[in-house]
Amino acid sequence: MDVQRCGSSVLVGASGNLGEDAGTAFQRALDQITADERDLVIDLHGVVSMDSDGLLHLLELHRRAECLGLRVLVVGWQPQPQRLMAQVAGIRGPGSATGERYAVAGFRRLLQERAQQARDVADFGPDRVGHF
Repeated sequence: MDVQRCGSSVLVGASGNLGEDAGTAFQRALDQITADERDLVIDLHGVVSMDSDGLLHLLELHRRAECLGLRVLVVGWQPQPQRLMAQVAGIRGPGSATGERYAVAGFRRLLQERAQQARDVADFGPDRVGHF
């Protein structure tokens, strides 16, 4: 994660694979936000892949930033993260423009619920459910 400031805006640039470890990096970036900042821009141009954990961390960063009163904009959606979002949301077909839909709070809630369900299934698997 790379954090840059310009006036009242903060740019968080992510790169590589967004997965389970993204939460710590996003938290460090959010910890650097001051009361003077009003906008948070998350640049995903360098993110080549994202899994459901990475998506959940991105959604949590967005939610927490909004709770701090920041306006959040996510830019630079690459093909694989967009396909993952479309798959999680249940949107079929190529060119689903999920990056544009991400800005809508209802779509983010839907993604969060379904990504959490997918993560839970992956964590426990179908033969482990009910065998704690």
